[in-house]
Amino acid sequence: MPVDDPHRELREGVRRICVDFPDEYWRECDAGHEFPWTFYKAFADAGWVGIAIPEEYGGGGAGITEASILLEEIAASGACLNGCSAIHLSVFGMNPVVKHGTDEMKATYLPRVASGELHVSFGVTEPDAGTDTTNISTKATKVDGGYRIRGRKIWNTKAHIAEKCLLLTRTTALKAVAKRTDGMTLFLADLQVPEVDIQPIPKLGRNAVASCEVSFDDLFVADADLVGEEGRGFQHLLDGLNPERILLAAEALGIGRAAIRRAVAYGNERVVFGRPIGKNQGIAFPLADAHMRLRAAEMMVRDASARYDAGLPCGEEANSAKYLAADAAYEAADRAVQTHGGMGYATEYDVERYWREARLIRIAPISQEMILNYVAEHVLGLPRSY
Repeated sequence: MPVDDPHRELREGVRRICVDFPDEYWRECDAGHEFPWTFYKAFADAGWVGIAIPEEYGGGGAGITEASILLEEIAASGACLNGCSAIHLSVFGMNPVVKHGTDEMKATYLPRVASGELHVSFGVTEPDAGTDTTNISTKATKVDGGYRIRGRKIWNTKAHIAEKCLLLTRTTALKAVAKRTDGMTLFLADLQVPEVDIQPIPKLGRNAVASCEVSFDDLFVADADLVGEEGRGFQHLLDGLNPERILLAAEALGIGRAAIRRAVAYGNERVVFGRPIGKNQGIAFPLADAHMRLRAAEMMVRDASARYDAGLPCGEEANSAKYLAADAAYEAADRAVQTHGGMGYATEYDVERYWREARLIRIAPISQEMILNYVAEHVLGLPRSY
């Protein structure tokens, strides 16, 4: 951390809480598939969960820059995605409500999110659409007083414990709109009701925070829970998607930092052939390279968050930050495993957990390949390839 870091107090405040949740805590939560309630309550009580919610609704009133630093420090403590995913949906998941919700909606929900009382899930991806968001089939039909929703979503984080879901639907069929991004509508829908079926998905890592498949069977959503304008849900969702990419990029930085820290410590402590293994360039150089790649990615993350907070276009920067940080974190975690040799495969050294969680960020919330598609088409002006 630079001496003149303007966010020094923020970082130190987060670290003071994280020190009570060492690797052993996260190892047990992950192995037991247990949500980190004690950790979540500590951050909620300290006011960090609502860091980006406006002060008038009980939040911290900070920007995505501060939120990204919060999550980077949580990840860097060894909590990795299990810690970050416990709270990050309260930041980017509710950002479309902050930006486009009615005054009544904000007053109803945002104070409860800021206090940590209200958990929210994010319902965009579908089994048959994947990252082709405009091809979603979950349908909202207008009825008296609201809408009836039918469809399925997948990879909904925290859906099993969340009260609400920021849910993207189609209110106008794809074939009936002029632009593929038109005709989609965003709702803040109930989850813990009989019309909703929630099934956790068994998965490789980040097992303390469940990812779920969610089915909606004629779920009624009141008009008051429509976010923004009908038919403009995709545009409103961008105020969640760009922050999501930035925050996941920051989390990747944190995982990479944790991995490098553990690898350097092991390189200094482990003696083979009468010398610390870190004295060998075959160990030292890959770690030095990984460190520099993380620092370079960090610059992109800071640029992206600064642009978003300033109200400037940041699609290129947010996507680039996620791409670069995801690759840098994965390389750092992989090299940490390699540094530990056989013990890198053992759960007691934690680097295998870091590796499993770093691997996820190269897939979610958007794959590296789709980011390359975005940059090729929207930044470089090349023909659309898909």
